[in-house]
Amino acid sequence: MVGMLEIVGLLLSVIVVIVAVILYKGIRKVNQYEKGIVERWHAYEKTVGPGLRYIVPFVQRMLRVNMREQIIDVPPQEIITEDNVVVTIDAVIYYQVVDPKRALYEVEDFELAIVKLAQTTLRNIVGEMSLDICLTSREKLNLELRKVLDEATDKWGTKVNRIELQRIDPPADIQKAMHMQKTAEQERRQLRLLATGRKEASAQDKEGAILKAEGAKQSAVLKAEGEARAIELVAKAQAGAIQVVSEAANKYFKENAQLNKKLDVVRDTFSQQTKIVVPSSADILTVIGLEGTSVLPIKTSRKSEAERSER
Repeated sequence: MVGMLEIVGLLLSVIVVIVAVILYKGIRKVNQYEKGIVERWHAYEKTVGPGLRYIVPFVQRMLRVNMREQIIDVPPQEIITEDNVVVTIDAVIYYQVVDPKRALYEVEDFELAIVKLAQTTLRNIVGEMSLDICLTSREKLNLELRKVLDEATDKWGTKVNRIELQRIDPPADIQKAMHMQKTAEQERRQLRLLATGRKEASAQDKEGAILKAEGAKQSAVLKAEGEARAIELVAKAQAGAIQVVSEAANKYFKENAQLNKKLDVVRDTFSQQTKIVVPSSADILTVIGLEGTSVLPIKTSRKSEAERSER
């Protein structure tokens, strides 16, 4: 009896362990950036979001799909351009899964498929371009390649966000020729800039000389005008002085001359008369120093007249 109980206890313990293992094996964790695809007997059943999920072991299984933007490096490949030049091109593809169910079931190896598709599309696009256009139209290549890949991968539940061409390398001899051409172009541009600078400097020097000559001319004109103005002012001052002197001479010398004439008349008159009545306002009184006297007797004699005549 005791043996039976031990066997039953052992069986129960085994069952508990098996159930615990089964429960543990059925727990699945889906990260925040993932989606879970649950299959039952290897057939799609449902899509689950992030978190802890439970599946029935041996009956169900879960596949996790990364929903973040991912990068695929397209290996370098040689492509012949329209003008028969071999160029080496490599690219980087940025894509993102938008439908995890189609991403798992519509294509076997998505990364390999998109790489091969990108290489084929690059051959088609670059093969229709010349080398110069290919080198200068990288953005156009990116846009056309992204458009083609995005349309092709839409049925795979993915979206191509962008494609970047990392490098486009022509052959070594063409690179050397392009480098020499670029150097010659830079030297020609440098010579052109130098000639333009010299021309502008010469024009500036000429303009400076003209401005200097114009300044000297204006300075000479101003100086001549100043000297002419000074001569004019001096002439006016001299004319004014002459006018003042002339007016003074006319005023004072003319009066003295008239007064001398009057004295001669008085003298002739006095020589004939011995007495004369002179008004008190007469100028003669001022001249002879008798101003204010109304009657002035004057005696003359022939002797005195004779003495004056002798003098």
